[in-house]
Amino acid sequence: MKRIFLSFFVLCAMNKAVAQTLEKMIWFNEPAKWEIKNNMLNMSVTPQSDYWRISHYGFTVDDAPFLYTIYGGEFEAKVKIKGNYKARFDQAGLMLRVDKENYIKAGIEYVDGKYNLSTVVTHTTSDWSVITLDKIPSEVWIKAVRRLDAVEIFYSFDDKNYIMMRNAHLQDNSPVMVGLMAACPDGNGFNAVFENFSVKHLPDQRRLQWLENNK
Repeated sequence: MKRIFLSFFVLCAMNKAVAQTLEKMIWFNEPAKWEIKNNMLNMSVTPQSDYWRISHYGFTVDDAPFLYTIYGGEFEAKVKIKGNYKARFDQAGLMLRVDKENYIKAGIEYVDGKYNLSTVVTHTTSDWSVITLDKIPSEVWIKAVRRLDAVEIFYSFDDKNYIMMRNAHLQDNSPVMVGLMAACPDGNGFNAVFENFSVKHLPDQRRLQWLENNK
C-alpha cells in the first residue's frame, strides 16, 4: 500500500512539473511570429517596441513582447538567452512586472556595437544600469531571486557560476508577472531564443522566522 501511495505521489509531482510549460503562459504584446518547441521559445521580436517610462528620454512605451506567468510570494526565476542582436538597444531577458509603473527587466542589450548586461528598474520612472562585456557571449543565463521587498539579479555564462548584477526594490506581498521579454526600440526586429525557463518557489522568509521563534 505504501508503495502504491508513493508511486501516486511521484506521478502527481511529475504531472505538476510538466504542467508548468511555456505553452500555458500568457502573451502581453504577442509578436507576429513565434514558436515553442522542447521548452524553448523562438521569437521574432516586434520592431520599434520597448519598455520605458519617462525619465531621461521624456517618453513612455509599454509595447514589447512579454510571455509571462503569475507568481505570488518569493521565488527564483531563471532562463538561458541567445539572440542575433543587430540594432542599437536590441535586448532580451527576464522581466518581473507588477503593473505598467512597476517592473524590472534584465538581460543582454546591444548598445553602440557593444554587448551589455542590462537592467532597467521602473517605479513610476525608469532607471538603467549596464555592465559592458569584453567578449561577445554566445549565450547567457539570467536569474532573478525575489525575496521580501527586493529582487536580486544574477548572470552566468555557464549556469554554474552566477554573479550579481543588481539588487532592486519590488513591492512584496503582491502577485508578479514573471517571464520572457525582448525588445527592439530602434531596429527592424531580430530573433531571440529562450531556453529552459523555470520558476522555483522559495519559502516565505517572514513565515520561516515566525516558525523559528514559535517552536
